[in-house]
Amino acid sequence: MRYVLSVLVENHAGVLSRVSGLFSRRGYNIDSLTVGETYNPNQSRMTIVVQGDEYILEQIEKQLSKLVEVLSIEHCAASETVVRDMALIKVNAAGANRVGVIETANIFRAHIVDVGIDSLIIEATGSEEKIASLIRLLEPFGIIELVRTGLTAMSRGTRTISV
Repeated sequence: MRYVLSVLVENHAGVLSRVSGLFSRRGYNIDSLTVGETYNPNQSRMTIVVQGDEYILEQIEKQLSKLVEVLSIEHCAASETVVRDMALIKVNAAGANRVGVIETANIFRAHIVDVGIDSLIIEATGSEEKIASLIRLLEPFGIIELVRTGLTAMSRGTRTISV
């Protein structure tokens, strides 16, 4: 089973290392990890994606809650959470390919963020499935380079999270 955790932490040096070290010491793999400052510059939000069963999820949450820097933890249920991924995709767009690449990007409401003589860089945001579909359709043109952010998640509604 795949789980998405939203973890609010203090924003200072070493917190990311302490959180990732906790996973490493326990032998848990992190499938995806994104971190960014919140509206409060003293806090950061970590979105952590892990695989396992409910026991592993419970152990991860217990271990995270023991860290002093962890302010709150939320298990993001799919039905109650907005989840997005972002990708930058550099595609071969020489000659006749250019029109096809642009049309494909437009179908997915992706944005062309850089134009080169022989290439385009496309920015796509959405579900993992949407990004994967776009990548599959761009592969025949020739993907030169690909970078993905990993998942970012936020609960729907006005509820707040706590430890």
